[in-house]
Amino acid sequence: MPRPFVPATPPGKKGKEIVERDHKALVKTTKTSPVVVERGEGCWLTGVDGERYLDFTSGVGVVNTGHSHPAVVEAIRRQAGQLVHFAGTDYYYEQQVELAEKLARIAPGAFAKKVFFTNSGTESNEAAIKMARYATRRRQFLAFIGGFHGRTLGSLSLTASKPVHQDRFFPAMPGVHHAPYANPYRNPWNLDGYEKPAELTKAALEFIEKHLLATYVPASDVAAIFVEPVQGEGGYVVPPKDFHAELRKLADRHGMLLCFDEVQTGFGRTGKMFAAEHFGVSPDTMQLAKAMASGLPMGALVARADLDFDVEGAHSNTYGGNVLACAASLATIDVLQKGLVENAAKRGAHLRARLDELPDEFPIVGDVRGLGLMQATDLVKDRRTKEHATKERDAVIEAAYKKGLVLLPCGKSGIRYIPPLVVTDEEIDVAVEIVRECLRAAR
Repeated sequence: MPRPFVPATPPGKKGKEIVERDHKALVKTTKTSPVVVERGEGCWLTGVDGERYLDFTSGVGVVNTGHSHPAVVEAIRRQAGQLVHFAGTDYYYEQQVELAEKLARIAPGAFAKKVFFTNSGTESNEAAIKMARYATRRRQFLAFIGGFHGRTLGSLSLTASKPVHQDRFFPAMPGVHHAPYANPYRNPWNLDGYEKPAELTKAALEFIEKHLLATYVPASDVAAIFVEPVQGEGGYVVPPKDFHAELRKLADRHGMLLCFDEVQTGFGRTGKMFAAEHFGVSPDTMQLAKAMASGLPMGALVARADLDFDVEGAHSNTYGGNVLACAASLATIDVLQKGLVENAAKRGAHLRARLDELPDEFPIVGDVRGLGLMQATDLVKDRRTKEHATKERDAVIEAAYKKGLVLLPCGKSGIRYIPPLVVTDEEIDVAVEIVRECLRAAR
């Protein structure tokens, strides 16, 4: 198995020029590493200066089928030669209907569903917010500390993972109340974590019932609970097995909707098509994006059919369900269903086993967690206090990209490992060995 190839400290000459132009021309976003690429295939990227990178980010969770999967590329090429756009929100074409029907079939829940197409995860959550308000005639929402649901003002009000997301944007949408997420590693109730998951779930639900709904949040005015099945940007936090089932009961008890944000967890990432399947829960709405079309901007709200708006024009957009993106999404789902979801489960087990070796060698690795090919290591200054080792985490990610392995952070001190679902055990071994080298240097 070849290792990544970085001829000099990246970026090279061409890369530096592009980075400089980028800084002058583009608004600041969330750049992680100065990796400047021009091609991709499978789990590998080729840089503009000839570098060869092993990608363990999947383009931030987008290319689950791998970079430039031939079946997806062919579907895009074929569709582009026929029709690129015709506003499926105002007119009709079969590809949009076919994709909606397929999503309704594969989404959790033995009930009729309808689909609204969007262009991103934040827009999917905005659509869910509006649908929840419209259908319930209620005005307030529950969400969770550590959650990430987007950066547009409606979804931003649900987001609670980093202060920078909120700084200088107040006020966002009013009426959102946050509760602690059931975090087994850094639980806010100082319980015994993994040893007593039922207590952790109980504490989380009691906080909502006794400290929110019983004091200042009227349950009769809460439209929905927004939650990630596995928290993404907040640190790849996997809650106890019963957490979402208890949220389902809470929502039903008070007539609230349960809205699952599967933007990062969807389309095979966790070893199942959707993470909800790990918990045996059917949400009322499911918000999707990222891996939905293997790199083309595409998202969706999949909702109970009875929640549909009862008038035309209550919600719409221009590009949602774009025919080119629909073709890419149909091909993406087909590829995933032909073995990649199962591969994510198998390779995820191998990745987890390799990552589980690290705490024995490096005291800085405080926790390893995740589902399928959605794994993370949490770096700490002290395992007893679990103090975040943020600078050390950032140093490991920087050292890794200089060795040709592209990684992303999550939470305050987590490193996420989300390779394309076509990854092999050999590629995983190469990646983990590079991480080991970087951790050794960071000690």
